[in-house]
Amino acid sequence: MQITDVRVRKVAKEGKLKAVVSITIDEEFVVHDIKVIEGEKGLFIAMPSKKALDGEYRDIAHPINSATRERIQSTILARYEESLDEEDAAVADEM
Repeated sequence: MQITDVRVRKVAKEGKLKAVVSITIDEEFVVHDIKVIEGEKGLFIAMPSKKALDGEYRDIAHPINSATRERIQSTILARYEESLDEEDAAVADEM
């Protein structure tokens, strides 16, 4: 499995939610609404979820094992950091 595209939509408001991401896997399958969240120990991802009838949130799509989760998370967070660097470079160019 290869993550062939990562699209980052940064969130402008203040708070723990920093971005919403879509990933494409093997140029064939897309997962939307992965959240980049600032936690006490740093950035992490939350897979897309919906609220169940019992009030609990359940993941709609998620990796089956921790190695795959780590690979997805590290790829997304690297692309998120790149997008921040690109934004900083664009601001610096305007000055």
